[in-house]
Amino acid sequence: MNDTLAGWLQILALAGALALTHRPLGDHLAHCLTNSRHLRPERLVYRAGGVNAGTDQTWAVYLRAMLAFSLVSVLFLYAFLRLQNQLPLSLGTRPMPPDQAFDTAASFVTNTNWQSYSGESALGHLVQMAGLAVQNFVSAAVGIAIVATLIRGFTRQRTDRVGNFWVDLTRITLRVLLPLAFVFAMVLVAAGVIQNFHGAHSVTTIAGQHQSITGGPVASQEAIKELGTNGGGFYNANSAHPLENPTGFTNLAEIYLMLVIPFSLPRTFGTMTGDRRQGHALLAVMALIWAASVAVATANELHSVSSPAGHAAGGMLEGKEQRFGIWGSVLFAVSTTLTSCGAVNSAHDSFSPGGGGLLIFNMMLGEIAPGGTGSGLYGILVLAVVAVFVAGLMVGRTPEYLGKKLGSREMKFASLYILTTPALVLAGSGIAMALPGQRAAMANPGPHGFSEVLYAFTSAANNNGSAFAGLSANTVWYNTALGLVMIFGRFLPMVFVLALAGSLARQRPVPVTAGTLPTHRPQFVGLLTGVILIVVGLTFFPALALGPLAEGLH
Repeated sequence: MNDTLAGWLQILALAGALALTHRPLGDHLAHCLTNSRHLRPERLVYRAGGVNAGTDQTWAVYLRAMLAFSLVSVLFLYAFLRLQNQLPLSLGTRPMPPDQAFDTAASFVTNTNWQSYSGESALGHLVQMAGLAVQNFVSAAVGIAIVATLIRGFTRQRTDRVGNFWVDLTRITLRVLLPLAFVFAMVLVAAGVIQNFHGAHSVTTIAGQHQSITGGPVASQEAIKELGTNGGGFYNANSAHPLENPTGFTNLAEIYLMLVIPFSLPRTFGTMTGDRRQGHALLAVMALIWAASVAVATANELHSVSSPAGHAAGGMLEGKEQRFGIWGSVLFAVSTTLTSCGAVNSAHDSFSPGGGGLLIFNMMLGEIAPGGTGSGLYGILVLAVVAVFVAGLMVGRTPEYLGKKLGSREMKFASLYILTTPALVLAGSGIAMALPGQRAAMANPGPHGFSEVLYAFTSAANNNGSAFAGLSANTVWYNTALGLVMIFGRFLPMVFVLALAGSLARQRPVPVTAGTLPTHRPQFVGLLTGVILIVVGLTFFPALALGPLAEGLH
């Protein structure tokens, strides 16, 4: 009873904190993306980079700038990892092998933060700070920049310009991510998360054994890894490590950081389009799916037990921290898989078949409830375009959304966006299961082993980064395959989003008539939710039937 009350109080406190910051943060993001005034630090950045901040770009030029920046980021981080033993604060670490360095560089630049290594033993402090943490900032900023172009596509008319990538990237980083990360890093330090430059310390455990524990600049990286829905961890145990997530308060604070920007972006959308009701509708869909996922996963973990001891303890406690219990672990797991975060405070591989299957399904949704920083909003907007198109087919009318007609060109971009991730997930999982050497990497046989592989490719393609840790993914094949899936899963959808933004911006708005579908009412919320579940269900149900569903029926 006490655990149940504590669990409900956590959920209510989290919902209240998100509600309090939804409006001010959403409006601040809208102001950053629309204000014509450049701050002095921003002008210095533009001058150093030779950027003409007063010039907008076409979607194709915007795309080239984003891809060029990301390519340079991958090369820079790859070199950092290969040469880390020559750098200061290396702590005696060795160069990362080429395949693992590629996988890690692709992971952090794509906002995935998949890790096939143990952070505290594989990386030095400088690489953690100047390599990984920097990408945590800029990869999150890129996601918000891309959704800004799609919003401009709806708001602009008869133009081929969707914004300036360098301006968007700089403003989001300096005005939003850096200040928030600094404040919450201080909060985490005050709550017990460490922040230092110490190397390994030998300590004596309660059992009298000696253990080596590495210090480091953990709080600063923890704040931006959650705020930017990046994921990863300074320590191999990730947010289950007591130096990275020491108390129930820090656990709740980290969940809040994952959700605060994605849940605020619908307000940004409504403010920028001049109709905040549109943002409220998208927020309602996000909140509905998130709440349902929390309820179903919690019920599974509380009532699915694997042993008499588990029944006596009150649920599935295997792989979960006693500090957080079932409620705090499930709340974290659902939030991290419904965003593109990937941080974990429990072993997802130890969840019940129903709970673990739901975590995979959360990622298969495209992580849109509320999704990653930027990627969640542009993902749900693409699905809103599909929902409006479906409604138009029902009544025999050319569909329109926010005054823009959705013709064959727009629907091709939306369809390609939706098909990209399933193609990567299913093809990658199929190839891995067809190769005997890669099947041997599974720690478990049968449906659970298949779930491990399916989870890995779902996580990579959706740029999540969490894992069923039973899979031995640190092989040349998995490092290469997952690295490529992360890159294609990140940048191909962005190509289609930018192309859709450019197509919408060129249009002349059409007037609202009696036949126009209202997209701010509960009916549209229900329609959009149904389209999301049906599209994902039809696409992934056969794969889920072979993995978690088969395991649950076993």
